[in-house]
Parts: sequence; structure tokens; C-alpha cells
Amino acid sequence: MTIDRETLLEWPFPDQVQAYSHKDTILYALGVGLGADAKDLPFVYEKGLRALPTMAVVLAHPGFWMADPKTGIKWRRLLHTEQRLTLFKPLAPAATVVGRTRVLDVIDRGEGRGALLVVGRELSEASGELLCRLQSTYLLRDDGGFGGGAQTPPPALPKVPERPADVVRDVPVSVRASLIYRLSGDRNPLHVDPAVASAAGFTRPVLHGLCTFGIAGHGMVDTFCEGVPGRLAALECAFTAPVFPGDTVRLEIWRTGDGEAAFRALIPERGAIALDRGRATTHRSDDR
Repeated sequence: MTIDRETLLEWPFPDQVQAYSHKDTILYALGVGLGADAKDLPFVYEKGLRALPTMAVVLAHPGFWMADPKTGIKWRRLLHTEQRLTLFKPLAPAATVVGRTRVLDVIDRGEGRGALLVVGRELSEASGELLCRLQSTYLLRDDGGFGGGAQTPPPALPKVPERPADVVRDVPVSVRASLIYRLSGDRNPLHVDPAVASAAGFTRPVLHGLCTFGIAGHGMVDTFCEGVPGRLAALECAFTAPVFPGDTVRLEIWRTGDGEAAFRALIPERGAIALDRGRATTHRSDDR
């Protein structure tokens, strides 16, 4: 079955309403590897609990809709290639939020070259106040050649500086990381089922790309925002290589200007770059 661009652009996403608790906020933090250091207590202990900004990626999510046969997407062969997050207000440690999702574009790269699917989501408080915007880009590896026309892909993210990084930190990834992270809502079997991983071309289940995104987000909060999650204004990056549970994620961070930083994530065991072209900005206000 060939995908139809108009069908995807008009995909009917109902609004998603989610009430999340302190327990959900703590579970997300544990899923991205926090809890091994006393500095992590504000994110894993209900006393004075704070939410990580990247938890927005799992809140009021529409679910794994791309597996619906009506989409025509060969979902076992898709790759999440970019994630962008813009934050307008800190996430509360417990609240009710509303997610509104829509397909922003479907770009045909040609027969044998796949297609790009760009999906946007706005997350709001129950009152209607906007909390954040998210944009995800997926490479549909086996779905090109449908005649999508000359659409323009999202602007390329800037390269990281060529000079040595200002901050380098190694983050060990638990062998149970995928099992914990998926409890926050991303149930794609690629991350736990060896048969599905093999069908997708991997030797074993891979870590969720958004889990690595969360690891990087915490690293930026800790080193770039002085531990204050509400200071993070935006975070974006490209996913360039898989991370496996049990790997080490080496974050390299560059301060590139007032309130701006670049980052990437390496896997030193394999010499791979897992996240590239990372960029973060902070809010100017000091009262967050």
C-alpha cells in the first residue's frame, strides 16, 4: 500500500487530555536515567518536585498512530530523525494538560529514498494557556515515490562548533532503560521486542530516541541552566545513530552566545554520534 499525502495531512487527531501526577513525573525522570546522584533529588523525590522540560514529549501524546494500516506507512521501517521543543512555561510536577497534534507536511524524497513526515503538537494547560510546541520529523524509509511534489523540508539545524567542547559529561545508560522509559507512554515494540528490532534492521532493541533526547535535556538543564528547569526555552537536535541500553552517552556542550548553547551526544564504545546539531536556548528571566 502506498501512502497518500492528503490522507496524512488530514489525519483526524482527537484532542488528548492527560492528568499526570507526581508519580508520572518521577517515573519519567527515572526513565531518562536520573536517580544515581543526590543532585537528582528535585526530579525524583516528591518533596519540592520539579518536572524535566523534556517530559513534554510524552504528555498528551496521540499514541503510535503511524501503525494504523489506514496510514499506509510501513512503520517498522520508520526512523525518528529530528526533534524540536519550544517551551513557553515550566511544566508543573502534576497537572492536567491538553495535546493537539497535526501533520505539518509529508515530503516525497523519491522512489527508493523514502519520505519525510513532519508532525507538530501543541501542549496546553486545561485553562488553554500554551505550555510548549513540539515538532518531530520522521524518515519513512520504504514510503517514497508517491508523488508528493516539491515540498520543502524543515530548515537544517546548524552544525556544532569545531573547537573542543566547553563541557563533557558521560552518562551511563541502564540496560533496563527502554523498559522503564516506555512506561511513560512510548510503547513502540522496536525498543523491547528483538523480532521487531531485527525487522527494522537492528541487531537488538534500541533505546527510544526521545529517551536520549531527555538525557541531553537533563544535561543542558544541569550545566547550562544551573539546575533550574524553567530556564530552558528551546531544545532541538537530529538523531543520527542508535543508542542501545547499556551504552554510555557522552554529552559535549558548547556555549555559543548569551543564552545559547550547542551540543551533541557520542557513543564512545562505538565511536558513533547519536545526537548531532543540538541547540538549546534559555529564557532571559531569572525568576523561573
